[in-house]
Amino acid sequence: MKKYFFLILASSNIFIFSCSEAPKDKYLPNSNGRFNTISVIMPNNSWNDTLGKMTRNLLTKPYEGLPLDEAKFTLNYIPPNVFNGFVRNSRNIIFFKSDSISSFKINKNKYAKEQVFIEIKASNDNKKKHLFERNVKEIINSIEQNEAHEKLRRMKKSPNMDKRIKTRFGVSLLFPSAYKLVKDTFNFIWFQKEIQKGHLNFIVYQISSSEFKGDIKDRIIQIRDSIGEIYLPGRLQNTNMITEKAYRPYFYKTQILNRKGFITKGMWEIKNDFMAGPFINYVISDSIKKNWLVLEGFCFAPSVKKRDLMFELNTILKFVELK
Repeated sequence: MKKYFFLILASSNIFIFSCSEAPKDKYLPNSNGRFNTISVIMPNNSWNDTLGKMTRNLLTKPYEGLPLDEAKFTLNYIPPNVFNGFVRNSRNIIFFKSDSISSFKINKNKYAKEQVFIEIKASNDNKKKHLFERNVKEIINSIEQNEAHEKLRRMKKSPNMDKRIKTRFGVSLLFPSAYKLVKDTFNFIWFQKEIQKGHLNFIVYQISSSEFKGDIKDRIIQIRDSIGEIYLPGRLQNTNMITEKAYRPYFYKTQILNRKGFITKGMWEIKNDFMAGPFINYVISDSIKKNWLVLEGFCFAPSVKKRDLMFELNTILKFVELK
């Protein structure tokens, strides 16, 4: 760091100022890697022993709401001796390192932009296991947030500029231009994106607060089935979308836009036809308008893994903004 001294004469006074040149920002390449993928660095004997087994068990639990189990994260094992060059630019990294002093640290942008680098140091594998287990929720949360923000960053490159949702419902969603309008009625909007073997969809509509009397879980399912009957027909006559009865949905209370909300994850099917897939449903209360805003994403992608498809839909919906 260079320092400069300036001598200024003003009348009979002499002023000396010292300032430092700001260090130039370190160049960082863009991070890389598929979505929901984590690079795990530890010695080979640790990966094949209890430390590696525990890491796999905690990070590859099933992604909720899919017809078949798919791991929440895909893990790439990397031995320490090859952790260099391009490999260090992975977007999500967990590094287990031997050190006499135990420590846990989450670094941002250590080797690349938009990177989460999690460092776990301890003198032996048992201590590393303890540190990992104690902080696994924070680890998963930091990686989930990083993946969602990376998805948003990419969607911003080519966003859909349609203003119907904002005008009609007073909220805005960021979603790619590949999504095209399918249906627009007074209280129902449907967008769809074609993929190689199917399509991704999201819908937005409102329901009066009086419609949510009774058990909220039952009402959410009943309402989405009635909406399916009216607005979501199947490919055959007298068919429409319903909630699959054989699959018990996941249900959560939450806060969205600082408002009371509910999240439901489950399976949809077409009544009297052989079509089905996963859905995620957000219901958000608006006490001023005395209604509920419903955002739902669902995909149809037979014989294709669906984790990353639902990840995209979930990212679009959960980052809804109030306008």
